[in-house]
Amino acid sequence: MLRLAQIDTRGMSCPHPILMTKQALEVNSTEIAVLVDSKTAKSNVERYLNLSGYTVNTIELDGETNTFEISAKKK
Repeated sequence: MLRLAQIDTRGMSCPHPILMTKQALEVNSTEIAVLVDSKTAKSNVERYLNLSGYTVNTIELDGETNTFEISAKKK
């Protein structure tokens, strides 16, 4: 059974988005969706998830505010 963790890190600067992502994954989530609102947070969370063995897909929700949804699934 898959568990989906959803976290909203908008308004937070690094390292908080990564720390929140890591914490969510520690509760045995095999899927995660992370909302970020900076390109730096986007890159850092994507890199962390890739290095942690997840397949990552990112969509841009709002180009003006740099809001992205990063979804990932355990490989």
